[in-house]
Amino acid sequence: MKTNYFFALLAFLSITFWACQPSGKTEENAAAGKNGTEQTEQPAAANPDAMTNNGITLTPVTNSPEFADARLVLKAPADKAMLKDTTVKFDFDVENYQLGSQTPDAGQKMCANSDKGQHLHIILNNEPYLAYYESEFTKGLPEGNYVLLSFLSRSYHESLKHKEAATISTFTVGKPKTKPDFDVNAEHLFYSRPKGEYIGEANIKKILLDFYLLNCTLTPEGKRVLAKINNSSFTLTKWQPYFIEGLPEGETTISLQLIDKDGNVVPGPYNSVTRTIKLHKDEPVIEKK
Repeated sequence: MKTNYFFALLAFLSITFWACQPSGKTEENAAAGKNGTEQTEQPAAANPDAMTNNGITLTPVTNSPEFADARLVLKAPADKAMLKDTTVKFDFDVENYQLGSQTPDAGQKMCANSDKGQHLHIILNNEPYLAYYESEFTKGLPEGNYVLLSFLSRSYHESLKHKEAATISTFTVGKPKTKPDFDVNAEHLFYSRPKGEYIGEANIKKILLDFYLLNCTLTPEGKRVLAKINNSSFTLTKWQPYFIEGLPEGETTISLQLIDKDGNVVPGPYNSVTRTIKLHKDEPVIEKK
């Protein structure tokens, strides 16, 4: 009886061993793929942090080159400068970052990218940013008080978000009737991307959403950014860029709000902003009159 049990157990273990080995068919197919015959591409795993609402998807942008040692220093205009001339000279020191060069992974991002390369984003009073590819330039400005946020940008317009890669300051041109009242130590949200018109199917498939925060940390239970894209709302709890997918052709309205734990907009001049962009698969046709 014991002998029969022993042989039965041995047979069972032998069958189990061979059943667990990979089949020769699978190995042959893998080798054939390596040799250039038909190979099935596996679908990419869904990003667990992606958010979808009404057909619009927001996906965090990851793995961008960090340029952790890049540094931006504003030399002119000086902070709190009172300028008489309406032609303002801007002068920056840029360290460990090459303006005018393409960001190494630009071709992999598959989104709108500047053919002029990496640049400065200059935001005055939270108006749409101005892109500059040199560290010195001049710009004519009307009389008024100005808040200047500047930061280093990758060639595809994603901001560098470490503190040393940005500057914040104020200055005044002429003699405006109002006094400067911007608190650089308060919590602020600045809108950066998207901006303007996007033309071409490759440029409208993925649209970069990016913003800049000062003196503020986002958390699920505390400060957040509420993004409204057409009729879809998204609550952002991490300061990071996102790709927007699923936008229709034509106009899209985007609003960003910095909100507190109760959903109220945090006090500040720029913490609620709305912009409109336009998307076209083909070059718009301009009618001749």
